[in-house]
Amino acid sequence: MRNRWISLFVLFSIVATGYADYSITWSTIDGGGGTSSGGQYVVTGTIGQHDAAYSEGGDYEVLGGFWPGGPLCFVDFEDFARFAQYWFLTGSDIPADLYEDNIVDYNDLRLFVDEWLYYCPYNWPLK
Repeated sequence: MRNRWISLFVLFSIVATGYADYSITWSTIDGGGGTSSGGQYVVTGTIGQHDAAYSEGGDYEVLGGFWPGGPLCFVDFEDFARFAQYWFLTGSDIPADLYEDNIVDYNDLRLFVDEWLYYCPYNWPLK
């Protein structure tokens, strides 16, 4: 009989822990780091990332979180409007000539769409 009570107690303890309240605390290490440069090279490092968020106001925008690898912007309808202004233009140094074949055509559109709603690549010509 005593073993039966011990077995029930152990079983109840195991089942009860399955219904326990769990919590995950949120912690961040923000800030730090710096930038070093020499000649044409620039290296930026940090010990932590700012909390992930996107904020904008007026002419300014701030993107926190993991680095997008370039300027703080998203490829969106404004970029598409700029891209469309150059459609089927030919020549050198056209910002929308992403394929770099001196004409803005379907090849450039394919590259543009690959970046759609992602962070602007480094040196994004349409920003």
